[in-house]
Amino acid sequence: MHIGIIPARYASTRFPGKPLVDIQGKSMIQRVYEQCEKSYLDRVVVATDDQRIIDHVQNFGGEVVRTASTHVSGTDRISEAAEILNLDPKSIVVNIQGDEPFIDPDDIQRIGNCFEDENTQIATLVKKIKDPETLHNPNSPKVVLNLKGEALYFSREAIPHLKGIDPNQWLSKTAFFQHIGIYGFRYEVLKEITQLKSSVLEQNEGLEQLRWMENGYKIRTAETTSDCVAVDRPEDLKRIDEKFFS
Repeated sequence: MHIGIIPARYASTRFPGKPLVDIQGKSMIQRVYEQCEKSYLDRVVVATDDQRIIDHVQNFGGEVVRTASTHVSGTDRISEAAEILNLDPKSIVVNIQGDEPFIDPDDIQRIGNCFEDENTQIATLVKKIKDPETLHNPNSPKVVLNLKGEALYFSREAIPHLKGIDPNQWLSKTAFFQHIGIYGFRYEVLKEITQLKSSVLEQNEGLEQLRWMENGYKIRTAETTSDCVAVDRPEDLKRIDEKFFS
């Protein structure tokens, strides 16, 4: 069983009610859900603590579960949802961001392909960085990889550092990768990592995946070239209109 779970909170600090915002006649959460249904997934479920979102998902025919309001991360929320759904221990759980209304179904497939290797514990996507703004933007996490395509480290800084080279020239000297925040987990691994205590590197960088790595879990990556647009603030809706509806 490969299941996609979409964590959805109503009380976003930067954009309250974001999952229910209208995008050309459909809510954002419905658009994410429908993109997931176009992918290889066997099942798609929304996980939320808000009755308004529950009612809305049920109204458009989607599957939804109620989770606690105390979760500090989407990973914790999907773990509870997976437990409520009583999934088979061998299931693959894909955590799909609820703020990317036009997520590419092929990207979800790329996550699924990683689990053809029985040794894969966790999988995520990376994308080659092509512009200096993204490279040096601390809100856009970067990742360095080993020769097997596994993550070595994630950082908000540009990594690797190129000693003795002007940072403006870095992109012409080597490949840098941006982390794209969609994850796949073996369900047994998902249950384990949500029991881990916060770690030093996680606290320093503000990136929860470092907690998993500090505890010895390996994160396999797949490369995407998709140009998806996330909605973090109301003004991002204009970018959505320009890209997909103009």
